[in-house]
Amino acid sequence: MLVTHVVLADFRLYRWQELELAPGLTAVVGPNGAGKTSLLEGIHVGTQGHSLRTRRDARAIRFGAVAGRAVAEGTCGEGRRFSTRVTITPAGKEIVLDGAVLAGAESLQELLPVLAFTPDRLAVVKGGPVVRRTYLDRTLGRLLPPLAGLPAEFGRALSQRNAALRRARAGVGSREAVEPWTEAVAVLGARLDAARERVAERLAPRFTARASALGLEAAALTYAASGVTAALLEERLGLDLERGTTGIGPHLCDLGISAGGRELRVFGSQGEQRLALLALLLGEADTIAGERGEQPLLLLDDVLSELDERRRAAFLDGLPEGGQALVTATTLRSLPKSGSQPNLVVDVVGGRAVAR
Repeated sequence: MLVTHVVLADFRLYRWQELELAPGLTAVVGPNGAGKTSLLEGIHVGTQGHSLRTRRDARAIRFGAVAGRAVAEGTCGEGRRFSTRVTITPAGKEIVLDGAVLAGAESLQELLPVLAFTPDRLAVVKGGPVVRRTYLDRTLGRLLPPLAGLPAEFGRALSQRNAALRRARAGVGSREAVEPWTEAVAVLGARLDAARERVAERLAPRFTARASALGLEAAALTYAASGVTAALLEERLGLDLERGTTGIGPHLCDLGISAGGRELRVFGSQGEQRLALLALLLGEADTIAGERGEQPLLLLDDVLSELDERRRAAFLDGLPEGGQALVTATTLRSLPKSGSQPNLVVDVVGGRAVAR
């Protein structure tokens, strides 16, 4: 996938911004607060239909404006041209692809593969299990598009079963009312476990290889399925009724991220955790390219900080060939002298981005 043209209107710091982009590595440089992250966010909105910084897209509207807009043009797949327009208002947003209004962002995300790094995404490695489950389910949607809705479908069945458990515990419902949701949770839970296992198995070897190239040896990615069945749920029904919640299933599983036999969430340094996240990103990019035949767009915000010169060079040299990546930095000196050099430099100052 390649984005060639971007327009931002009343988006964050940008009253109006039009920018031509190039294949390969683009360095987006400028002082803190100048609008580098906002530029990447605008491209993400224009290609994915939602912000990479906040769940409330309306916050991306420039202060004092009534609406914000992100437009992106480029190529995807085997040279197919695309054009998108995402308009955000306090009341909602409109997503247009090639002139047609979409019901949601799913079609956009399925067509246009984009991966992003922001510093707060270190929570995927250092945070709690729910963050890693969310990451794994989003990756599932990118690698197995027909199953993209499975996590939400399981979540709805789980919520219904938990509600039935609480009603029965309170005496306003019966145990029999739990049974249909027990079956649904068992069936959908087993399917979700299997899908997550498939994703982890596909990512694992590429993650290990990418981590090794960055200097993080013996890195591993594992997913232990819950093994949920209707029989197991029935067996523990009394305990679930007592607690008012379902105590077994993929909603309690975790994605294991380790190196040298050490769980990085607990025993990894900040540097090791960052390397693991970068290896995940590059490993996922490799997996998408291998299965879809095209490189995803990489939006990399403050990705080089906390890395030494050698690892900065290793990371940039390891960016997928034939792809497109935008990397933010305060100055060009932040880029390693020995690593791959940018094909394009974009200077950002005071909400204005200008290509050199």
